[in-house]
Amino acid sequence: MRETSLPKSRHALLLVDFINPLDFPEAPQLTGPALEAAAVTSQLARAARAHGIPVIFANDNFGRWTSDFTSMVRELGKGSTASATMTRLVRPQRGDLAVLKPMHSAFYGTPLDILLYKIGARSLIIAGLATDICIQLTAADAFLRGLKVHAPEDCTAAETLEKKATALAYMADILKCNTRPWQTARWKTP
Repeated sequence: MRETSLPKSRHALLLVDFINPLDFPEAPQLTGPALEAAAVTSQLARAARAHGIPVIFANDNFGRWTSDFTSMVRELGKGSTASATMTRLVRPQRGDLAVLKPMHSAFYGTPLDILLYKIGARSLIIAGLATDICIQLTAADAFLRGLKVHAPEDCTAAETLEKKATALAYMADILKCNTRPWQTARWKTP
């Protein structure tokens, strides 16, 4: 992709780990809340695209160092599993961007810093899985980089309501994140 073809925006929407096989031991506890978050996030992503806000997917490579995001979307979107449903709900659209991450934070070991700089983003909306792990750690890294962060409570999921509430409280208090539902996003108002 030529640098000149990158969208320009003060805001960016980061979708973390929604393209996910849900094949880990704690997945049964996460699946229901993840599907609910994905359904709401699909509305958020449509609204962001309509406002010219870039949508960036940040996904684990699941230990496969030869992972290809497009192939992951294609494979995980097949069938009738919860993983397939979630993939179809948030499926990337033409013009969306993607980074593969080796660890929990979408910043660690990825080109996300450079991508956000090239876009001109100063504000990051973070949605995805899991609130108390990848979302919280990504929000912390964004905070340390001076970005304003909105982690909408209705667009994240955790294995338990307690874990989610604790993480959201930490992000709001310590990381100064806006954790209100996505409809409160500033870019939605003139």
